[in-house]
Amino acid sequence: MSQIGAPRGRTCSRSPRSRTLRSVATLTSAVLAVTVLAGCSSGDEADEAPAAAQDNAPAARDRVADGGTLRWAVDALPTTLNTFQADADGTTSRIAGAVLPALYTLDERGRPRLNPDYLESAQVVETEPKQVVLYKLNQQAVWSDGREIGAPDFVAQWRALSGRDTAYWTARNSGYERIEKIERGKNDLEIRVTFAKPYADWRSLFTPLYPKQVMGSPNAFNDGARTTLKATAGPFLLKTIDRKSGDVTLARNPRWWGQSAKLDTVVLKAVPRADRATALAAGTLDLAEIDRSAAERIALALRDARAGRNGAQAAAAHGPGSAITPSKALKSWALAHGSDDDKAEEVKAARKKNQEAIARYASAQDALAKYVVRKSLEPAYTQLSLNGESGPLADERVRRAVARAINRQELAESVLGPLGLPAKPPGSHLALAGQAAYADSSDALGGQDTKEAQALLADAGWVPGGALQKPAGTKAGSEAEKEAEKKAAEKEKEKGKGEKAEDSTGAKKAEGSTDAKKKGSDTASDEGLYIVGDDKPGDRRAVPAPVIGANGPENGTNVLAPAPAAARESAALLARAEALDTGTGSGARAAQSVARPDRGVAGAYAPRGTAAPVTAPEATKALGKDGKALSLRFVLPSGPGSESLRAVGDRIVRMLDAVGIRTEVTKVSDDSFFKDHVASGDYDLALYSWPASAFPATDARPIFAKPEPASDGSLLVEQNYSRVGTDRIDQLFDQAAGTLDEEEARELVRQADARIWAAAGSIPLYQRPQLVAARADLVNAGAWGLAAPRYQDIGFKKPESSKGAERNR
Repeated sequence: MSQIGAPRGRTCSRSPRSRTLRSVATLTSAVLAVTVLAGCSSGDEADEAPAAAQDNAPAARDRVADGGTLRWAVDALPTTLNTFQADADGTTSRIAGAVLPALYTLDERGRPRLNPDYLESAQVVETEPKQVVLYKLNQQAVWSDGREIGAPDFVAQWRALSGRDTAYWTARNSGYERIEKIERGKNDLEIRVTFAKPYADWRSLFTPLYPKQVMGSPNAFNDGARTTLKATAGPFLLKTIDRKSGDVTLARNPRWWGQSAKLDTVVLKAVPRADRATALAAGTLDLAEIDRSAAERIALALRDARAGRNGAQAAAAHGPGSAITPSKALKSWALAHGSDDDKAEEVKAARKKNQEAIARYASAQDALAKYVVRKSLEPAYTQLSLNGESGPLADERVRRAVARAINRQELAESVLGPLGLPAKPPGSHLALAGQAAYADSSDALGGQDTKEAQALLADAGWVPGGALQKPAGTKAGSEAEKEAEKKAAEKEKEKGKGEKAEDSTGAKKAEGSTDAKKKGSDTASDEGLYIVGDDKPGDRRAVPAPVIGANGPENGTNVLAPAPAAARESAALLARAEALDTGTGSGARAAQSVARPDRGVAGAYAPRGTAAPVTAPEATKALGKDGKALSLRFVLPSGPGSESLRAVGDRIVRMLDAVGIRTEVTKVSDDSFFKDHVASGDYDLALYSWPASAFPATDARPIFAKPEPASDGSLLVEQNYSRVGTDRIDQLFDQAAGTLDEEEARELVRQADARIWAAAGSIPLYQRPQLVAARADLVNAGAWGLAAPRYQDIGFKKPESSKGAERNR
C-alpha cells in the first residue's frame, strides 16, 4: 500500500530504458464535463491538522537508556541499497534513512524541514536570470571514511541522475534534469546549485545523498551499490547483510557528529506479515507493522493481563480450550480410559494434541501481553482505479457513474472504524490532511448519488434491457449471413440431386449438430464463473474482453463526445473551470464559495431531462447497450494479507450492483496482481495504494500524466495505471513545479487535483491504517504517521528508580 505491489519511487524517467510500462492501445479521450472544480480553498483547509496523530511513545532523550538491540521486522531483505534504482523497496528506504544524509526530513504534518545535522542553511539566493540555491553544510558532517561531505558528492549525484548519461540505470531523475551547474561557494562548506529553469521542489533533491564513490561511475551506481555502501554518514552504519538468516545489522556510527544513537544496533529482520504474530509471540521481534488480526490478538492478551488472567486461563476462556465443556471433558476422559483400546488410543492422541495447542496459545498470550499496539494513519491512501483505456470505462460518463455509485464514507468507516481511527475519506489525490497542499476538491466529482449515477449511465446509452437489444441499423439477418445461406442452399441442391427429401433434411440436421459441437468446443466454459447481477453462476455469458491490437476494435484513437446537451454544458463548465485555473483573486474564490455547497445539482453531470431508472424492477435489472451487458472486470489480490482489501471490494461490488453495473470479480496472486494486471492494464477496476508526498508537483505528476502514444502505436503511461489524463492536468503540474511562489504552487496543485477528480480515473477511498506492535518499554518508535523516524532517538525506556517512582506518585 505500501500498497501491494505498488512502486514507491518518485517518478519514472522518460528515457527509453525506463519506458517499460506500455499499454497496447492509444488512449480513448473524451470531452471533460465537470461541475465546479474546487481548486481554490480557504486557508483553514490548508492548515488542517493530520487526520490522526502520531503514536510513537515520545520520550525525552535523558529518559532513554543507552545501549541495546532493536529487532525490527521488514518485509524482505533489500535487493538493492540504491534508492534510485527501479527495484528499491521499503527496506532500501529504511536503511538509507538510518545511514545516509537526508538534507530535509518530514515532520508530523508531512512537511519538509531542514535537517541541522547536515545543513546550517539552504535558500534561494537568486531568481534572475536563473534560480540559484545556496547550501551551507554542517562543518562537522563527514562520511564514515573521514572525508568531508561536500560539492564533489553533490556533483556526482547530479550527473548520475540528470538523465544525460544513459549508462546510469536510474528509475527517476525528476528535478536533477533541471540543474544547469553545481559550483563550490566561498569555501568547501558552501555549494551553489544553478537551475536551467525554475524548480519549486528543490528541497526534494539530494535526499538521500550518496557519496561520490557510489554515484561517480555507472558501474558503481548500477552494480556496486546493490549489495554494499562504500561510505555512509548517518547515526548508524551498515554492518552486515546476512541473506541466510534474513538479517540486516546496523551499528552505531562512531564518527557521527550529532546526538549519539541510543541503541547499539538495529537488526532488520525479514519476516512476512502473515508470520509476524507468531514471531512476536516467540519473542523474536521488538517492533513490527502488523495487520488487524494480529492487533486484535495483542489487544486481547492485554485485556487478559489487566483482568489478572494468565495464559492458561485465557486459553480456557477464548482459546483452544474454550470449546471444552465439563460434559465433553468427562466423555473424553471416559473414552480414553475405556475398554475399547483402539478408541482409547485415538482419544488420547486427540487429547494430547489439544493440550499442546492450549499450551502454545497460553504461552503466546503471556508473551503478547508484553507488547502494545500503536496506531495512526499511514502516509498513503487506498484508491479505486478505473482503467479508462478501452471498454465502457473509456467513456468518462461511465467512470463518473461508478464514482457516484460508491459511498466512500461507508468504505472508510468499514476499514478504520473498528480500529478506532478517524474515518474521513481523503479529499485529495495529491496530499493528505495536514500537508501544505491539502484541500478537499472532491466536490469536482460529487458524492454518492444513485440517481445521478443511473442518469449518467443512461446518457451514455447503458439502459435496462440494453443487453437484449441489437445495435441500431442491424437487420434480422445481415447480408453476409444471407449470402452464406444462399450458397449453402445451392451447394446442398447440387449435392442432393436424386436423394430423398427426408435424407437431405437428416443430413442438414447432422451437419448443424456437428457445427454446434465444434462451436461449443471452441468457446470458453462458464463453469465456476460468477458475475454479480446474474441469478446463478454461469447463467449468462460474460461480455468478452475486447481484442486489442491490429485485429481489435479498439485499435486507433476514438474521440467520445457526450450528447448535445451535455456537450453544451461541458463547454460552460470548462469555462468556469478555466476561470478558476487562471484566477487567484476574489472573483475566482467567490465563484468557488458560491458553488461549493451545491455538492451535485441534478443535471450537472448528465443532461437535464435524462431519465434515471426509478422502479425497483428496472433498477435491479442489468444494464446493456447495443446487445452487450455492462460488465466490469474487478481484479483483487488473493493473498493472506489482502483480506481487508477484498472486503472493501465486496462492498464496492454491492454498491455498483445497486445501479445496474455487473461486476466480474477476478482474484489473482499477490505476486501477479500489480505486475501482470494493474501495470499492464489487464483490468477494469482495481484497488491499490499510493504513498503521499511532500512534493506533489514532482512526485505525483507521473501518476496522473496524460499517456502518450509511442511510435509503435503503444501507450506510454509512466505510473498512470488508470490511463486517464488531460493536457490541462499536465500543464498545471508543470506550472506548479516551475514557480518559486509557494502559495501559487499549492494553488496550482489544488487545481490539478480538482481536474483529476473530475476525470474520475481514480477514487481515493481511505487513508491506510498504520498498526505497529512494539515492546511496551520501547520509546520514540511506533506509528509515525506522516513523519520520518528519528533513528538516533529510538531506544528502551530507563527503568524508574524507587525514589523516582515515589516522586511520580
